[in-house]
Amino acid sequence: MRFPTRPLLGALLGTGFLMSAAGPALADEIQEQIELGLELYQAQDYGAAITELEFAINDMRKLLSDRIADTFPAAPAGWTAAVVESQSGAGGMFGGGTMLQRTYTQDDGNGQLEASLVVDSPMIQGIAVLFNNPAMMAAQPNTERVRIGRESAMLKWEPNRSQAEATLLLDGRIMMQVKGRNLESSDVAVELLRNWDLRAVREETAR
Repeated sequence: MRFPTRPLLGALLGTGFLMSAAGPALADEIQEQIELGLELYQAQDYGAAITELEFAINDMRKLLSDRIADTFPAAPAGWTAAVVESQSGAGGMFGGGTMLQRTYTQDDGNGQLEASLVVDSPMIQGIAVLFNNPAMMAAQPNTERVRIGRESAMLKWEPNRSQAEATLLLDGRIMMQVKGRNLESSDVAVELLRNWDLRAVREETAR
């Protein structure tokens, strides 16, 4: 039995998602991959169809990562921000989720910040248990709750090591974190997390 290619292709491509900051070239390539995958499926060449569609999915993840990368905060005054890097995939510690990272270095010092955003990874479930249990959070050494807008975040500050870790969990599936070392205080890590565009993060990671 053959299935109509165009209606299904339209459902996959008609959302406008493929047209992103990555430009139309990658979007055109994804469309070709999906079309070829459907043709191979109709020819009952299932292995080749899966391979082609997996390439298309990976490329769509790249487009999604580009959009999420734009939500990262700019460097604080006196700091320089590196390019956002991404890692996606079905395996590894992210378990099929997506992770993006950006490093910030202090211009006139040894301070370093690393902002990361993880979406739809099983590792978030363990952290959610801690966020949903105030007593458990309070029992963590050198840890306190801080406000990021209307959201609650967790701050761990170790002054003897000059290290900070500020973590925010959104909607049970998005983890935003800023880790810092060689810091005079935790303030710069918390402020970087506060400067993240939470509304844009939710919009770009929406299912």
